[in-house]
Amino acid sequence: MSNATTSVGRLRGFAYVDADKAAVYRAIMRVFTDAKARFALHLRPAEIVTALAGAELPERVVAEEVEAPLAQLCEWGNLAKHPDTADVTTVEEFYRPRFLFRLTPEGEAAERAIALYHEALRQPGELQTAALSDIQALLGELEQLAAAATPDDGKVHRTLQTLRARFEELTSKAQTFISSLQRAIDLHGLALEAFLAYKEKLIDYLERFIGELVIASADIATLLVRIEAASMERLLDVAARRDLADALQATPDDHAAAGQLWRERWAGLRSWFIGRPGSPAQAEVLRARARAAIPALLAALAGINDRRVARSDRSTDLRALARWFAETDNDCEAHRLWRAAFGLSPARHLRVDDATLDERDEHPVSAQTSWLQAPPLWIAPRLRRTGRQPGPGKPKTVIDRRREKALLAQAAVAEARQIAEAQRRLADGRRLRLSEIGRLDAAEFELFLDLLGEALARKVRPSEAVEAASSDGTLRIVLQPTGDGAGAEIETGFGRFSGSDHYVEIHRVFDDGSCQKDVAPASRNATEGVPHRDGPIFVG
Repeated sequence: MSNATTSVGRLRGFAYVDADKAAVYRAIMRVFTDAKARFALHLRPAEIVTALAGAELPERVVAEEVEAPLAQLCEWGNLAKHPDTADVTTVEEFYRPRFLFRLTPEGEAAERAIALYHEALRQPGELQTAALSDIQALLGELEQLAAAATPDDGKVHRTLQTLRARFEELTSKAQTFISSLQRAIDLHGLALEAFLAYKEKLIDYLERFIGELVIASADIATLLVRIEAASMERLLDVAARRDLADALQATPDDHAAAGQLWRERWAGLRSWFIGRPGSPAQAEVLRARARAAIPALLAALAGINDRRVARSDRSTDLRALARWFAETDNDCEAHRLWRAAFGLSPARHLRVDDATLDERDEHPVSAQTSWLQAPPLWIAPRLRRTGRQPGPGKPKTVIDRRREKALLAQAAVAEARQIAEAQRRLADGRRLRLSEIGRLDAAEFELFLDLLGEALARKVRPSEAVEAASSDGTLRIVLQPTGDGAGAEIETGFGRFSGSDHYVEIHRVFDDGSCQKDVAPASRNATEGVPHRDGPIFVG
């Protein structure tokens, strides 16, 4: 087990980050990393104290106080100590413990990781248009190297390394920018003028990047396809061999791992600009997220304006309402509060007067008409002025509707008779062409059109014959193409109906005179106030 790991799996190399006197430990570790950058591999305590004199610490560290932190860092595995026998002039100095300290690989890795952590937190997100042009230029150089018979290994490796670094910088900063974009938009405490200035800059920034991304993505995708067609595998193998050129003993497994690593990097670059079926390219996803930020900016601007003009925001109101619900004694009170808060009750104040009803009867308004375009609803002046509904007053006389009911009954009987006559004429069971039907009045044409529509809905191929029933099940139609390409034209009460000619047969399913018998029941239903239906009425 590594010295930097305990038995429970905790990384001991990071223990100094949150330990007591963490500032001293971090300062000592930075002294060692700076010394290693200058190729100083070992340090004495006196040299460490001298270097700590310039560090930002709560108090100055002397030589006696640095020995305990150094011993603790050695115990955690961040440092290693060796006996220091240099400059020994007496026996007493030889027997006195003196050590040289050096930075261990575990300690160096931990300090680099912490530095990278802080750097990532401080690094701002960006949408780099310059990186797109650099990637395009590097791919152009790579295409030339791929076309060469014997490409230069050094140039291939440098180009791929630069391409990888530029691509990773583009993706990481784009991810940071997108993740922080919502936090930047959600500016609750920002003044309206400052937010407007920020909005203009951000929209210009996003529009510029989106335009560059659209153009560059297409060019880069084309370059990637051309490079792959020119033996990209050979270039990746060259880069893998170049990575292990200075290795002491490179095994075949090392070469295979290096080659696989470069292929994964290339696959990541390719998937960023070239999508797959069901999986869009990452450049498309980034463009969509950047575009979505513009409506979010406008919504945030509307929220700031609402907070300026409103006394309280919605979140405050909902928290107050939740507190009221929690203070209710029983479910009955909670239901009353719910109805009062959300208005789940009839709009009793919108009582339309007689003048509005008469106007709507003379000029009906469709349900699809916008409220902005529809005529207004007139309410009582007292309700508008005082907010209270006027008294009911004297009740109105009951309106006698017997005359209207009689007119409805007569219309229902006449309509039923027309439908019955149309069924007698059409449903005679004869086989004839559509062109031979002759003129149809309005009732006959509506019945025929209903049957024809049912038959055509079942038709799959133009040359096949179909059989269908009417929507009420009383009639059956058989429709068969004539096969001669002739057309048919039928005169109707609405105009001329034309189409391809067919043989047609219409049969009555219930051939017992039921159509005549049902006229009287239809009359009784109309007398009892059954409303009139628009469209054809089929009587069985």
